Amino acid sequence: MSCDVALAAFLVFAQAGPAAAAPPPMVAVADAAPASVASEPLFTDIVGRAGSLKSQVDAYRKSLAGVSEAITLPQFGQFSEAITELSLLDEKGHGVLVARGSKDDLKCILHGISQDLPNKLAAVVAAKTGHDQDTALRDMSYLLNDNVEVITAPPQPAA
Repeated sequence: MSCDVALAAFLVFAQAGPAAAAPPPMVAVADAAPASVASEPLFTDIVGRAGSLKSQVDAYRKSLAGVSEAITLPQFGQFSEAITELSLLDEKGHGVLVARGSKDDLKCILHGISQDLPNKLAAVVAAKTGHDQDTALRDMSYLLNDNVEVITAPPQPAA
């Protein structure tokens, strides 16, 4: 009977055949981080303008402390023109990155900022109280800060 057991074991193992070679493990290849655009003239201009405008917004906000009624903000016409110009530059930056075939998020963020700046400006104009003006300017300040940070942050690979 021991021969029967040995034969059965042999047949079981013989049917299995040699072990199939396992496929080689897949290696994930991450996209390299794109080159930074922060030192390019167009993007340096955007950062400089956004930083300057943010300082102006912060000064406007300080002038609204304790004010209940909406006030006329000094040099607001020039400020409005500067916001419009920055919006156009952000859209131009978006276009440059699209033309390069950029795969990172910066091109989309710049496009979004170019669309949001006029909306935030309209909210400042539409404000009926000092509190509303301050809220609209706070949102504008955050957006301008984002405009600086997305360009100056180290580039990340596409997700």
